[in-house]
Amino acid sequence: MAGSNTAPSLTSSLSKLQSLNGLFAIYKKHGPTSADVLNKLKEVLLKEAGVNNTNPRKRKKQNLKMGHGGTLDSAATGVLVVGVGNGTKMLSTMLSGSKKYTAVGELGKATDTLDATGSVTFEKDFKHITRLDMEEKLHSFVGDIMQVPPLYSALKKDGQRLSVLLKKGHKVEAKPARPVTVYNLTLHEFKPPLFTLDIECGGGFYVRSLVDDLGKALSSCAHVKELIRTKHGQFTLEHHALHEEHWTLEHIAKSLQCPDNVATPETPCKDINSPVG
Repeated sequence: MAGSNTAPSLTSSLSKLQSLNGLFAIYKKHGPTSADVLNKLKEVLLKEAGVNNTNPRKRKKQNLKMGHGGTLDSAATGVLVVGVGNGTKMLSTMLSGSKKYTAVGELGKATDTLDATGSVTFEKDFKHITRLDMEEKLHSFVGDIMQVPPLYSALKKDGQRLSVLLKKGHKVEAKPARPVTVYNLTLHEFKPPLFTLDIECGGGFYVRSLVDDLGKALSSCAHVKELIRTKHGQFTLEHHALHEEHWTLEHIAKSLQCPDNVATPETPCKDINSPVG
């Protein structure tokens, strides 16, 4: 008799999952790619809804429409905005939206990936750099600037990511500089060789390129040692990002937020400025 109640319950869970429309944020931990994290989230939710042996990568066979609104490097942590159902239509807006980061840079060492995951390509003295020197140089990186994206990035050539091509041994040319916007840039801490920056920027901006360019501007070199995305659009790390233990249908339904154009009668949504709580 107990088993007869299970099937309707699972069917109800799957229907509820598939009826979700809107945006929410999850916490991305250090290590996996943003795509890996999204696939893990799909797998967890589908399993809760009773769909077993799922392969989230086979999108045609899967009934859960979900995407993320901006790649975080595998070594980075923090806010990853997710769109579900009609909320995926808003992800292009999230990609171009403002973001906040806290980055720890290390002076004196350059790497091929511009962060701590790469191999050191050269070292250079940094003892001549003062806090005032760095604060003065930071002014030139605020506003509308031109920036060359890193070779190791999610940008694509002939349909393949540059980072994947490089790992396969292919020769990859640097992408041309492109316009990006930095709204605020503050030196939070300066303890050479380490320094901490608080950054608020627009879409398409690479913190790794900023730190690399800053090192060069100071007649030295630098790479990103740690990177945390603390805010993306209206979603903050403190108030909105769901940690893995809260990747459940109940928690996502409660935290789901959506603009008017993706709301549906079946899916109650919070105002997009409301914190989870």
